[in-house]
Amino acid sequence: MTVLRSALGRQTRPLNLRAMSRPRSLSTSSSITASEAASQMLHTFQDKTIVRKQTLDGNQLQKLCLTLGRRYGLGPQLDLTLGCPPAGTPVPPGYHLVYFTPSELEQDLGADGTDRTFNAPAPFTRRMWAGGQMRWHDGTELRVGEQVEEHTKLLSAVAKKSRDGSEMVLVEVNKEFWGERGLALVDQRSWIFRKEIDLSTISSSTSSTPPIAPPRGGKSEVRDVMVGDNALPDRVFKWSPTALFRFSALTFNAHMIHYNESWTRAVENHPGVVVHGPLNLINMLDYWRDVHRVEGSVLEEISYRATAPIYAGEEYAMSSSKMNTDYGMFEVLVKKGDQVCMTGHISEASSWSY
Repeated sequence: MTVLRSALGRQTRPLNLRAMSRPRSLSTSSSITASEAASQMLHTFQDKTIVRKQTLDGNQLQKLCLTLGRRYGLGPQLDLTLGCPPAGTPVPPGYHLVYFTPSELEQDLGADGTDRTFNAPAPFTRRMWAGGQMRWHDGTELRVGEQVEEHTKLLSAVAKKSRDGSEMVLVEVNKEFWGERGLALVDQRSWIFRKEIDLSTISSSTSSTPPIAPPRGGKSEVRDVMVGDNALPDRVFKWSPTALFRFSALTFNAHMIHYNESWTRAVENHPGVVVHGPLNLINMLDYWRDVHRVEGSVLEEISYRATAPIYAGEEYAMSSSKMNTDYGMFEVLVKKGDQVCMTGHISEASSWSY
């Protein structure tokens, strides 16, 4: 197995990592099929692992909580508007997503702003986060101040057909996070790569798609509401473009569909900037922490799938139901009206606490 290491925060030679991201052996011909693109990826990345190191600083954790509107998100005694969490503070489930962010130069990004690590070859360059799975290990928490290693490798690349019959490539990547006490988390992510858009065919005028109205007062909204006879509340969200911009900045995600309305409407034909899939994944995990977690219950696994986009200014709701009365298994639905936009399945394990 080939292992490439680059320690964040110090000058290292980026040649190997960039070569893996865009190997010269990958064809850039627009005539290749999705099956050929998938085969080239598998050949190029076979038995290769990228290893990065990072110290988990409190600043990222603080800024994520503030972006989410969770002033006391790390405990009732810690007001995060006044300062960063101290060393040793556990990183809540899913919050690792603001660490180990992309480390490419701007000129190495795709036309839409996406980083190109583990990308399919052209013309399949339009990336979408489709779903994935996370599994936490034996109570081995990641903590502020800890030096952590991220091990990333390609699991699969498969040609697929979309609903409209167009070709795409489904890519699965596995990330392991190793802390000072051992393996803490396995994070498997699924991305879909569609064919690139010919920018020369895009009109300079804005999209005919009606824009989404911003939230009242221009601010994000997160609130719990009781619905019917349900014993547990639904959680209602409405994100502002400002919040999505802050989340993009935290995750160093330059994908323009999340902050550039001109691009997302004129090029991608969306009615507004798109709410991040990882943001709603974190929202799901926070919902479990706030609504379902009881004394002694701990998170073991979440699997999730994104099925439809949500836009800044749109109101949507998160609800849950218990799938098994003997074990802690829950289904979480993210719905915009009657449309399901994301699903999640959460499993609990034995006792350890955040």
